Amino acid sequence: MSKRKVLLGVLAGVAIGAAFGVLFAPDKGWNTRKRISKKAEDLTENLKEKLDEFLDGISEKVDEVKEEAADFSRKGKAKEAKKESKAATT
Repeated sequence: MSKRKVLLGVLAGVAIGAAFGVLFAPDKGWNTRKRISKKAEDLTENLKEKLDEFLDGISEKVDEVKEEAADFSRKGKAKEAKKESKAATT
């Protein structure tokens, strides 16, 4: 939840900054548009990197859960086999 708020805050900050930059730009329009375009590209790249990191983290967690479930399943089967062998020898 906090990552989401940070991301929304960054996006809002960029939008506000871009708006003020356009309104108070001392440069010509084409230069301002070029800078805004560059900033937007940088932001897009940064967001893609963050999304990739987030998805990698989720993927790692899913793999960990799968591994734990497999271990749990193996332990349960071993206990059941042990019980069955005890019952067969009795």
